[in-house]
Amino acid sequence: MKRLSILIICVLIAALILPTAVHADEEFLIGLIPEENIFRQVKRHKPMEAYLTKKLGMNVRFTILSRYPHIIKRFVSRNLDGAFFGIFTAVLAMEDLKVEPIARPVKLDGGTTARGVIFVRKDSGINSVQDMKGRKAAFVDNVTATGYLYALAYFKQNGVNNIESFLSEYYFTGSHDTTVYTVLAGRADIGSVKQRIL
Repeated sequence: MKRLSILIICVLIAALILPTAVHADEEFLIGLIPEENIFRQVKRHKPMEAYLTKKLGMNVRFTILSRYPHIIKRFVSRNLDGAFFGIFTAVLAMEDLKVEPIARPVKLDGGTTARGVIFVRKDSGINSVQDMKGRKAAFVDNVTATGYLYALAYFKQNGVNNIESFLSEYYFTGSHDTTVYTVLAGRADIGSVKQRIL
């Protein structure tokens, strides 16, 4: 009995002192906003997924959400352990959820800024903001900075205060790539995306 008590005490002390082993079945789920073609995005994040899995000693898995706002909803419902937010979704998460960023993407040249661009097809006949009046526009999502908010600011700087009455129609495609393809296919005359996508 005395030996059993000593053994139990030794096991308890060892459990408290020694670092706990990470179980292979534990998973750390990181959400990604649907920035671009899903297959390209998966390929782009696979090396980081493998690196983090090795470094953390647990299975790290990235999941691409179907819409930008879903990253906030999944974070609120605690179905994500981490997330790569976009510019605007990061601001929303910091203000509403008190999320604290731990890293941000840095380009190879050291830059950290993102640029949004408004683009048209070469054969569109659009050469100025006024040429866009009465046309159809495709934006990424209403909670994207580079795929929507920057374009709204640009229109406002150029005298367009009501985008609804200025354009004949506008809609959200859900990703930067889809916005580009929508304009190329002629389903919209104008698009707004993150510059690196073009």
